[in-house]
Amino acid sequence: MQQKKNTHKVDSKDENNCLVKTVHLNRVKKARDNAPPKKELEKLSNTFKALGDPTRLKIVMALSDEEMCVCDIAAYTGVSDSAVSHQLRRLKDLSIVKNRRAGQILYYSLDDNHITDIITIGHTHIKENK
Repeated sequence: MQQKKNTHKVDSKDENNCLVKTVHLNRVKKARDNAPPKKELEKLSNTFKALGDPTRLKIVMALSDEEMCVCDIAAYTGVSDSAVSHQLRRLKDLSIVKNRRAGQILYYSLDDNHITDIITIGHTHIKENK
């Protein structure tokens, strides 16, 4: 496949741009072919948005060690039970956390190990780029 090249000069002051405009059609096609379906992309985006909130991230990191009830999480985060419940509902809707009932207590834990992996990789990344 021959690559289409559309070239013109670009302001060389912008170090984030190429000096010439070149579209590599084979690379664009490969990226399109490998892109997830729109619904998956939206769910992934919503997952990262949810984890982008410091309170929710703190909750998820606490749950990576062991399950906790709303009262435990509220005491840990310094946020009201109601606010914690709201955050957990959002995390549950995104399949980030799950719950189980033991009598009158509802315990929350991470939905699966992928969540721990995402957090661990992200944490490792920011620590190495100090």
